[in-house]
Amino acid sequence: MTLTTSRRNFLKTAASAGAILLVGVRPDGAIAATGSPDPMLNPFVKIGADGTVTAMIKHFEMGQGPATGLSTLIAEEIGLRMDQIAYEFAPSNPEIYANLFFGGFQGTGGSTAMANSFMQYRTAGAAAREMILTAAADSWAVDPSSLRIEDGVVIGADQSAPLGEFVEAAALVTPPEAPTLKDPSEFRLIGNPDTRRLDSPIKVNGSAMFAMDLHLPNQMVAMIARPEQRGGLATGFDDSAAKDVTGFIRAAILPNKAGVAVYAENTWAAMQARDAITVEWDLSAAETRGSDEIKAEIMAALEAAPTYNVQQTDQSVTQAAIDGAEQVIEETFYFPLLAHAPMEPLNCTIAASDDGGIILHDGAQMPTGPHMALAQIFELPMEKIQIKTMLAGGSFGRRATPDADYQVEAALAFVMTDRSRPVKLVWSREDDLRSGYYRPAFGHRVRVGLDAAGQIVGWDHRIAGQSIMKGTPFEAAIVKDGVDHSSVEGAADSPYRIPATFFGLTDTEKATSTLWWRAVGHTHTAYVMEVMMDKAAKAAGQDPVDYRLQYLQDGADQARMAGVLRLAAEKAGWGAPASGNAQGIAVHKSFGSYVAEVVEISGNASEGIRIEKVTCAVDCGIAVNPDVIKAQMEGAIGYGIGHNMRDQITLSGGAVDQYNFPDYEPLRIGDIGAIDVHIMPSTEAPSGVGEPGTPPAAPALANAISVASGLHIASLPMNENGVKFV
Repeated sequence: MTLTTSRRNFLKTAASAGAILLVGVRPDGAIAATGSPDPMLNPFVKIGADGTVTAMIKHFEMGQGPATGLSTLIAEEIGLRMDQIAYEFAPSNPEIYANLFFGGFQGTGGSTAMANSFMQYRTAGAAAREMILTAAADSWAVDPSSLRIEDGVVIGADQSAPLGEFVEAAALVTPPEAPTLKDPSEFRLIGNPDTRRLDSPIKVNGSAMFAMDLHLPNQMVAMIARPEQRGGLATGFDDSAAKDVTGFIRAAILPNKAGVAVYAENTWAAMQARDAITVEWDLSAAETRGSDEIKAEIMAALEAAPTYNVQQTDQSVTQAAIDGAEQVIEETFYFPLLAHAPMEPLNCTIAASDDGGIILHDGAQMPTGPHMALAQIFELPMEKIQIKTMLAGGSFGRRATPDADYQVEAALAFVMTDRSRPVKLVWSREDDLRSGYYRPAFGHRVRVGLDAAGQIVGWDHRIAGQSIMKGTPFEAAIVKDGVDHSSVEGAADSPYRIPATFFGLTDTEKATSTLWWRAVGHTHTAYVMEVMMDKAAKAAGQDPVDYRLQYLQDGADQARMAGVLRLAAEKAGWGAPASGNAQGIAVHKSFGSYVAEVVEISGNASEGIRIEKVTCAVDCGIAVNPDVIKAQMEGAIGYGIGHNMRDQITLSGGAVDQYNFPDYEPLRIGDIGAIDVHIMPSTEAPSGVGEPGTPPAAPALANAISVASGLHIASLPMNENGVKFV
């Protein structure tokens, strides 16, 4: 590195109150820095003259922890305490802030935040540290290698000073091309279980601003009257009764005819007015099937020859192996539609900016999509569209639709006004449950052949369901040779080394708008794989843990999966539950992480099951924030168990039957007695933690119920298929 100013000039200007250091990357990927706003540079690190360090967070915060995790990386590399770093959400700019796993898209999902940003943020923090030390060394006329930063203070050569004193001079230092990262032996924050979330205090004291909390001066609230059946179009409406609602402003059919926008002075008035209008719908192209018909179509597809040979293997080899097996076990599974049901219903606010552009205030999970959509709707260049990302009260995938559904609704509602007043779009809980996007329905049919020793000799696995990726911008990247990988992930690419496997896939017609749901395809494939592995172990007369370990040998992937399996079993006291209790186990790899879970239950299926304890072991590579990882495992376990215990979305004549939490009941605090999480030590690169805890949860519970009651649960939810919970 070189200093591009003299020490004398530095001394003349170092006291400037406006000093700032921005460290980030340019579009070509090179480390860059500046001391003033630069449209070609969006930083990961911003340091003010007062020494305030701010992490620019490119992944939005919906409770999963990137605001803390990415800030931890920068604080670690610079040499700060966690109370010395703040965070801001980065602007929408995919050239700089693209998710490295999403191509040119900026977005959060697939448990990728830490996995794709680990080196980016560490490198930016290390570059900032080296630039500050170079500036300090020039000021003190010493070698930079003699200096260090501790708790935000530059120390060395018998001198010390807050790092803020060197910010302006550091902005003139040529950024290092390859800054030296700290050795893990030097970590004070990364991996520290006492490092706490940065956003906890504001969420506890009520000062956190979620998208729903935003209230702009003179704003209107818009709610949309939507058809009950997917595909219906509005042809007319009568708002005469709505005019009696205090605060009602007007109603208008959206330009795409997908609904009627009802404008009011506040949310309650918008709800009341929307309920008062009557809408004429054209349902000629709308969905009319019910859940029984959809299930029948999926089940029929499982019995027919599959459309796609997923692994391109010879099906006849599998068939011959199973035909010659000593015994065959088989099962047919069905998984219903599921809603995301985040605690904060969908919402966003749109307004005109002073420069003739548009500002969208949103808990934006994938800002590139709405950014592009708004540019088209308002016929403006991308630079005239601003997206201000706010906190979101959960998502589980719902806020990242390929067609930017609710943001487009807000834009269409705004474009129909004179744009003098901001428009806040609000969905109710009923809106999202009845008119939202859903985890698709899937069926599986599996036949497994065992030899005389109980070893698997062939595995025939058919999958049928509604594709998520086909017909979306992600199709080109995800769909290969006709196979939507999200339909088969976790099964066709399982770490288990099983001989003579065949995986077949058939797509069925979508009855609703399908969308990724926490852990996507793994939510049904893990259930099938792990319930079938337990059935095979039982048929072989072997312990379920020992049986699985036979198929997890000879490979790094297999070793890591076996590692969490052993750890979970050890910590749960596998094989020795409390008197009268039963245990079930499941292990799965998803999003680069390996998770094993043991569920211990009391009671039985007919009289009532109680989940006493869930023991979890996770290998997610380097554990940046153990406290966050444990919280994510706990939440994911609850999410996976709760939805599979008693939730489903059903259709009658194409319309969703469920309305709100009384008939789509989330997990309650009393449903699980305790959750115990153990993190495997690792030097591997960090991988996902937001979703991997979900897939093994339900099959571990199902396997425990099988032990306790002899009931194999192949159709979900459990409470609709022979299981009572207390």
